[in-house]
Amino acid sequence: MAQRLQELEERRDQALRAGSPRAVERHQSKGKMTARERIAYLVDEGSFQELDMLARHRAHGMGLDEARPYTDGVITGFGAIDGRRVCVFSQDATVFGGSLGEVHGEKIHKIMDLAASIGVPLIGLNDGGGARVQEGVVGLNAYGGIFRRNVSASGVIPQISVVLGPCAGGAVYSPAMTDFIFMVRETSQLFITGPDVVKTVTGEDVTLEQLGGAMTHASRSGLATFVAADEKSCLDDVRHLLGFLPTNNLEEPPSVVPDDDPDRVTPELAALMPSTPNQPYDMKAVVTAVVDDGEYLEYFRHWAMNLTCGFARLNGAVVGVLGNQPQVLAGVLDIDSAEKGARFVRTCDAFNIPVVTFVDVPGFMPGTDQEYGGIIRHGAKLIYAYCEATVPLIQVVTRKAYGGAYIVMSSKSIGADLAYAWPSAELAVMGPQGAVEIVYRRELGEAADRTTRRADLVEEYTQRYANPYVAAERGFVDDVIDPADTRRVLIRSLEMLATKREHLVKRKHGNIPL
Repeated sequence: MAQRLQELEERRDQALRAGSPRAVERHQSKGKMTARERIAYLVDEGSFQELDMLARHRAHGMGLDEARPYTDGVITGFGAIDGRRVCVFSQDATVFGGSLGEVHGEKIHKIMDLAASIGVPLIGLNDGGGARVQEGVVGLNAYGGIFRRNVSASGVIPQISVVLGPCAGGAVYSPAMTDFIFMVRETSQLFITGPDVVKTVTGEDVTLEQLGGAMTHASRSGLATFVAADEKSCLDDVRHLLGFLPTNNLEEPPSVVPDDDPDRVTPELAALMPSTPNQPYDMKAVVTAVVDDGEYLEYFRHWAMNLTCGFARLNGAVVGVLGNQPQVLAGVLDIDSAEKGARFVRTCDAFNIPVVTFVDVPGFMPGTDQEYGGIIRHGAKLIYAYCEATVPLIQVVTRKAYGGAYIVMSSKSIGADLAYAWPSAELAVMGPQGAVEIVYRRELGEAADRTTRRADLVEEYTQRYANPYVAAERGFVDDVIDPADTRRVLIRSLEMLATKREHLVKRKHGNIPL
């Protein structure tokens, strides 16, 4: 037995030193942690149990016969974050460049299957060079197995991708199918084809960072949900996000004992609203004033900034928040913001997180670019997401709620359980200026003083229609509230809706307009 134990210790020691000293030094010289260091930093101290530590590739030829390092370039196992169970895999760029071969893929398959079967979040730390060329088609087959498992687990357990190095070719599709993607500035890249191929095919000169860097995907492609300055900050953010998510879709999000008074009033919100309807204000200031301790974890902060989304708490319970942002494009809905909102609502609905929507929307973005780009189809995604959601839905109209965009933003007609409006709310088909030009076109054309008459009609229309009271009379909003009472009204409403149940029609799945 002593000899066997010694042999085990030797093999484990080899596994811990799988990457060559030169490869490890080159990796660390870039300011990057090793695969095991990342896991150790991410999970609770002493909680990680590694699996398949002694796995080795079984390929032959092309220089692989002698090089058979343990782990095969990926560390897999389970542990805990803030005492809650998680499964993790971490690609090791010091072993075969973190490339994926048959055994590497099998290890990821096993940990994905384990996470789905026990119902715990799966966190993938990606840092690899794509499919292992020496192993040919088996690596591609392994990617297919990962993709299928991503889809099977979608909406069942939280899936988080952390990109900490290059992620290219087929490797990019697994992160794209997970719930959240974290990236690090100047370190992470996601791209289908690299700069050299782009140059050859299209003639474009582009750097790695411009093509697939963190800020490119955070601000332009809408792929990177969160961006951090360095690896440790990125892993800290992963831990923070998990605090808002349930372990799986059959559980509720973790609640905390609140320090913030549930009856706290927010008089500053009335002062925040501008005196004229065309002046901007910061919707995020509204959100942070209302939620517990002003803590708001924003989702896709750098993309489609005319709509803000994120996670917060009200009286200790997790909520998802959406709000039009008047500071950016006047809060108008466009292709990107509709898609961002739809994805966020569906994520919240999948994981039992109530949704609060703050509305100040003048309409959909006009223009040929939007129409040709499919604004109708993308706007329909947001409608679909709200209509499909079964979690508690609450709408708060703060100012403009015009036309189809008002309907889309969680109106009662598409399923909001409760709708509130501030006295400053304007619920109408369009703004007073545009409405007067259409309704009174002939009268204005015949008026002796067109400017004065238009001003009178705008004032009349504003008094009669651009207020919340007509909607309140018809029951389209449930109450007109003082902005100072917003926090406590929302908390009471969410407590009342906590037992909401919906019985869905039996079907395989809906056909969302993708």
